[in-house]
Amino acid sequence: MAGMALSVFIRFHAKPGQGRAVAEALRTVVPPSRAEPGCVFIEAYRSIQDADLFHIHSRWVDEAAFDVHGGLAHTRQFLAAVQPLLDHQLEVARTRPL
Repeated sequence: MAGMALSVFIRFHAKPGQGRAVAEALRTVVPPSRAEPGCVFIEAYRSIQDADLFHIHSRWVDEAAFDVHGGLAHTRQFLAAVQPLLDHQLEVARTRPL
């Protein structure tokens, strides 16, 4: 369904002691992501119940815009920096409203 807005939810869980580094990586990647022409909205969140649990909620004009985002330098650098800090694989959900 090309051409339809896409909402993406990504879950990150930091290894013990790595929450601060994950938070900083998220603070670094959100502003350039927000500036992308295909980005409608992006925000990073930290759980109030588990300080090592983070989420990104973003909305893109379409799946193609999110695919472009995935290939950009700031996204690739973020993923390379954050993946070793996590205790699980990234969980990425591409969604549309019901």
